Amino acid sequence: MTSAVSHATTAAALAALLPARRRQPWQVGPAGYGVRPNAATSRIANGDRALIIAESGGVIEVFVDEAGTFPVAPEVVVSATSPDPVADLARGILHTVLPSLERRAASATIHAHGWQQVLVDAAPNLIEVGFALVDHGAHPNPVQRPHGHGYGLEWTTSSGADWSLWVLTPSGNLTLTYEGPLSGLYGVLPTLLPPAEGYGATDAGSAFTRHLSDRYPQLRPLNDHEVEFGRQRNAVGHISLPASDEPTDTADDARRVVAEARRLGTDLLLTAVPHLV
Repeated sequence: MTSAVSHATTAAALAALLPARRRQPWQVGPAGYGVRPNAATSRIANGDRALIIAESGGVIEVFVDEAGTFPVAPEVVVSATSPDPVADLARGILHTVLPSLERRAASATIHAHGWQQVLVDAAPNLIEVGFALVDHGAHPNPVQRPHGHGYGLEWTTSSGADWSLWVLTPSGNLTLTYEGPLSGLYGVLPTLLPPAEGYGATDAGSAFTRHLSDRYPQLRPLNDHEVEFGRQRNAVGHISLPASDEPTDTADDARRVVAEARRLGTDLLLTAVPHLV
């Protein structure tokens, strides 16, 4: 009984860390079937998305619950004894599972209706993030890419930094761009970057790139002017100086930079909104 109660608490805490969509929070309930023998199992759902949370043998696993299929492999696995396993689960879900579900839905739409329909279907997600930005004091304006190759929102922060959020490709995910002082990225990078575990400091690159990679070891220097981040299944992006002829032997938080992050899930962006205004 204690294990079942503990697991139900884990599922509820996890659901509380995932953003409500269309103002509908994630709901916790019993799983309709077991994915592991003798594992404590719960189901959390939001709209047509559902995840199964199973805990046994000292690990907690997250499976996608899709109609007509039985999940074989977990999408996220964390140790139940980690300092904050619920936060680790939420991070994995926001960074990999939910963006992947958006991409899979987009792929199915392409096969059924063509890539243009994917761009149409992404509009509610963009609008939802836009309303969240307004709620936090931003003033986003709708913009259209030339030749019909995408659309998005643009807004300027009180510090003079310029952000844009785009529907650019029929991937089902969104693209975030930035131009402004380097310090304007420090609030959002901990949300967008993968966990720092497994990354180490490097002496590669320049004073400019080391200024960033010393602070965030997930950032890898591409050259003296640019760092990149991301791996397969996660968001990918870069931060660079605006021009290749700018000096790289000095660095400070006031340097003007440009940045882009792609393959962003709507849920992850909603958690990042407080850092984008």
